[in-house]
Amino acid sequence: MSEHENEPVLDITSDVDESAESAETVQTTELDRYECRSCGYVYEPQKGDDKRDIPPGRPFDELSLTWRCPVCGAKKAAFISIGPASSASGFKENLGYGLGVNTLTPTQKNLLIFGGLAVAFLLFMSLYGLQ
Repeated sequence: MSEHENEPVLDITSDVDESAESAETVQTTELDRYECRSCGYVYEPQKGDDKRDIPPGRPFDELSLTWRCPVCGAKKAAFISIGPASSASGFKENLGYGLGVNTLTPTQKNLLIFGGLAVAFLLFMSLYGLQ
């Protein structure tokens, strides 16, 4: 007989449901936005569609085939994926060029452009103080 034969066996398996874990990973990933090629409307899953009673968080793939663009009425097939909201704009093959500026999101590009214009304007106006 071994020394460990009379010791109680501990069950260290967790009672965590695997489907709950997969639901958490789905919620943490960013969902792709889709743009209507006809009018430019962007379906954002985080916002949903109030006009058609689509709740926030519903992916574009789960919309019914009868769903239409709320602006122009185009069919679901007229939409193309433009990626998540935080992704850099532009073609993926061009993101390596431009001194790193091509990897910026549209919001970051706007801040860079308009911030630069504001600094240039303030510098220009400060020249009047030299007189």
